[in-house]
Amino acid sequence: MPTPNAQAGLAPPPGALAPPLRRRLACFLYEGVLLFGVVFVCALIYSVLTDQRHAMVGRLGLLLTAFVLAPGVYFTWYWSGSGQTLPMQTWRIHLQTADGRRLTRARALGRYLTAWIWFLPALALAWLAGWHDSGAHLAAVLAAGVALYALSSKLHPQRQFWHDALCGTRLVDTRGTPPARA
Repeated sequence: MPTPNAQAGLAPPPGALAPPLRRRLACFLYEGVLLFGVVFVCALIYSVLTDQRHAMVGRLGLLLTAFVLAPGVYFTWYWSGSGQTLPMQTWRIHLQTADGRRLTRARALGRYLTAWIWFLPALALAWLAGWHDSGAHLAAVLAAGVALYALSSKLHPQRQFWHDALCGTRLVDTRGTPPARA
C-alpha cells in the first residue's frame, strides 16, 4: 500500500532503503550514455563560440567546459529540482538529503564535486604510472577504480556511496512508490 508521501507525490520517506547496487550501477551506465550527448553538444557549442579550429588549441577550456561545467550544471539542476535525472527516473532511484528532504543547489553541487571520487584516484594512479597516453590502460584503470568504489558501498551501514555520506545525501529505492503526478 502506498505511503501518504507517495500519494502526495513527495520524496520517499527517510527510512526508505538504498537501491540494490546492480540497479545503481545500471543507472550509472545509462547516465554515462546520456552524458555523452550532453558533453558532445556542450563541446560543440564551446568550439563554435570560441572559434576553436583544433582540439589541442584551447584544450583546457574545452575539457573544463565539457567534462566539469556541463555535467556539473546538468546534475545540480536535476538533483536540486526533482531529485532525479532521467536515468534515475527510469531505474526508480531518488536522491534526497539524509533526513528525506529535497537537495538545495549548494548541496547538489557539493555532491557533484565529491562524486568525482569515483574517478580521481584511478586517474591519479594512471597519471603516476605514465598510462595517461594509453587509452586501453586508462580505461582499465578507470573501470577497476569505479568497480572498487562501487563495491566499497557494501561497507557503509546503509549501503550508500561514500560521497553521499560525506554530503549528507542518500539514494533511495522508489520501486514501491507510484510516480508523482504532474
